Amino acid sequence: MQYRYDKEKNPVSMLAFGCMRFTKENGKINLEKAEAEILEAMKLGVNYFDTAYIYSGSEEAMGKIFEKNHCREQIYIADKLPHYLIKSAAGLEKTFQEQLRRLRTNYIDFYLMHMLTNLETWEKLKDLGIEEWIAKKKASGEIHRIGFSYHGNTKDFCELVDAYDWDFCMIQYNYLDENSQAGRRGLQYAASKGLPVMIMEPLRGGKLVNLLPEEAKQKVTAHPSGRSAAEWAFRWLWNQPEVTTVLSGMNSIEMIRENCRIASETREGAFTEEETAFVNELKDAINHSMKVGCTGCGYCMPCPKNVDIPGTFSFYNLIYSENKKTARKGYMQCTIFRQTPTSASQCVGCGKCEQHCPQGIPIREELKHASKELENVTYKLAGKAIRLFKLW
Repeated sequence: MQYRYDKEKNPVSMLAFGCMRFTKENGKINLEKAEAEILEAMKLGVNYFDTAYIYSGSEEAMGKIFEKNHCREQIYIADKLPHYLIKSAAGLEKTFQEQLRRLRTNYIDFYLMHMLTNLETWEKLKDLGIEEWIAKKKASGEIHRIGFSYHGNTKDFCELVDAYDWDFCMIQYNYLDENSQAGRRGLQYAASKGLPVMIMEPLRGGKLVNLLPEEAKQKVTAHPSGRSAAEWAFRWLWNQPEVTTVLSGMNSIEMIRENCRIASETREGAFTEEETAFVNELKDAINHSMKVGCTGCGYCMPCPKNVDIPGTFSFYNLIYSENKKTARKGYMQCTIFRQTPTSASQCVGCGKCEQHCPQGIPIREELKHASKELENVTYKLAGKAIRLFKLW
């Protein structure tokens, strides 16, 4: 295993264990299997294990495994505050103490604001006293490092990076999201500020492996390197020095060993021009099935009605390149799970965006199509519930 470093120069394994996808049987985590997998990962050098309050059963499973094997001091635990469920300072403390009990520990190494969306959300947390609370927890040693995880556009991400003295951050990033979500610009901006950047969704939930279009699969099979689709995606990430660690939701010994092998062999900056061109070929093969030729450049922004235009088109394209369920879930996270919604249906047709689009996209027309596809009944009901209970 190779290691990169946090702000204090502590080694973090380049491959991290995402603990959301432990194998379940009859609705419960198979603890014996999860234990064998965690111990195998540790044996191969993985030291970063990521969970969240809302990952059903994950915290409890990790706590039991680490306590049983007396290995708490050998690893880092990353956990997340579900701020969208918090209504008061007392709620902050109650939730955090519950997480400590589940994990059977008295401190958390990397603690994140889960799915922080924009400055408005952070300001709301500040009104609850989050900054003072964090300071106390760091002073007591209950939290070692504070950060945030993020789904959204580059602009909001960079504003959040500057909003507080963070110790690290986490973004969705892969070769298909190079110019969407926080993207390469966001990654490099955070790194330029001295922040370690943890990567989630390196394989786009399997999209870059099992759900590749046939043309891309054939390209991978025919390539003389013999690399799998997953290996191409991982190597593309680890080639970038700004990437600190890459989370993988591993749930088999074989997957753990293979991913650890790749992490041990890959060197930053080692990608050749031919390899970069090949990944771009895979990306092009995926993009052939997309509906809107948006590159995520952001020239159309800001929208007077706060529509996240590049984000909307990214998820609209996902319907056709991946599946409706994944696209609608991601769109929901990035548009209505925030203080000020950014839904496509907010478009009033002013046309300001089209004046600046270098691709000449009929944005107003495409936003109507996207809204129809993405904002189904579930989306609308979720939006009403969020506003009714003031979750954001």
